[in-house]
Amino acid sequence: MLLPPASAAELSALQLAGRREALEKARRSKLLGPRLGSIRSERLEDDWTKIPLLTKEELRELSPQQFLSEFCIAPPSTVTEWWRSGGVTGKPLFYGRSRQDLHHTHETFQRVWLAIGARPGESVHVSFPLGIHPVGQITVRAAQKHGMSALWAGAGNSTPSELQLELIQTLKPTIWAGMSSYCLHLANLAEAKGIDLARLTVRKIVVSAEQLTEAKRAKIARTWGAEVYDCLGMTEGGMMMAEGAATRPSMIAFADMFYFEVVDERSGEPVADGTPGSLVVTPLCTNNVTPFLRWKSGDYVTLSRREPDPADPFSALPLIRHAHRTSGFFKIRGINVNHTEFEDFMFNVPEIADFRAELVTSADQEVFRVIIEVKRDAPSGVAAQLASTVKQRYELTPEVVLQPTGTLAKEFESSVKAPRFTDRRSVS
Repeated sequence: MLLPPASAAELSALQLAGRREALEKARRSKLLGPRLGSIRSERLEDDWTKIPLLTKEELRELSPQQFLSEFCIAPPSTVTEWWRSGGVTGKPLFYGRSRQDLHHTHETFQRVWLAIGARPGESVHVSFPLGIHPVGQITVRAAQKHGMSALWAGAGNSTPSELQLELIQTLKPTIWAGMSSYCLHLANLAEAKGIDLARLTVRKIVVSAEQLTEAKRAKIARTWGAEVYDCLGMTEGGMMMAEGAATRPSMIAFADMFYFEVVDERSGEPVADGTPGSLVVTPLCTNNVTPFLRWKSGDYVTLSRREPDPADPFSALPLIRHAHRTSGFFKIRGINVNHTEFEDFMFNVPEIADFRAELVTSADQEVFRVIIEVKRDAPSGVAAQLASTVKQRYELTPEVVLQPTGTLAKEFESSVKAPRFTDRRSVS
């Protein structure tokens, strides 16, 4: 496995060489080449920020056929694996990955295991989705290369959640990996079945693909009795960063394999270290088919550098803290209810096991309905108390519906991500 650089100087040299190579690859793209004519490889430090940002809006304008013929720089015959885009267009694009791309991708995922202190001989239960999204398969492969055993469980639509709980009890993995929403779904199902996850063997949890708030982290840690680690990747490049025990909630950015910039959302100009801004990424190793150059990922982050420490193999790499992802909201009677904020609020109510929120139309009125399940030992009156608290905090009176434990788990079972927020208002 490619080890991280030991010093800031070594990192800088690797990044410059990688950026020059990335630039030359991008020149071969029919789409990107014309915009790079004035960029001088020998004066790249001066010219780098003159390269226009590559945005999702630009890719939306391409058909899948145009993407393959005008953006990509290698023919399909050189592709070893195809990855589905993470939602760039209504009709998804597929990113080709060469054998060399996959080699480096596995290295980026292996670094996650290093960052969390996973040891050879441990066992990981992988509940990331399996299929045309690559995260599940590559998580397993990287675990195997790290000397760990792995179970290809997939999400609930691959292996029923009740069976997953049985497998965790039987095979006794020390690590669980998957989406945070599904992690909570398993916890709620375990609660309904009287299974105490904290008494089982899982001691570390790795999540990705969704925003992990501190309230959600605390709930997962509490119900599973485990340390929770977040990581961030993208299908445009691979796994880019991961939390370590000493860095949470900041992530170790794999800056020798990706060149990271943080820019002002409006001007596109670089911001100072520690200042929130929009994340721009240039893959330095996984660009042999898709030459993404200064890709605006849509993530809102802060980046900070640190002093190298001989005792820490990652210390020459910067830290990135995920500040915000574009999130949805409900707007009802002039009041905005941010999905992430409301989810945080609900997860901080200890009596509530799970919830779902929806907007509905009733008697020509818009109604904010919150469906909840409460823990077995919860006192009576939780629904009334919640309605009062929501009204006080959001100036909005919800209709709170109490359901039997396990009802929401069944509803969420067939979904990769728990559909906690739904707009069911009639359009007429």
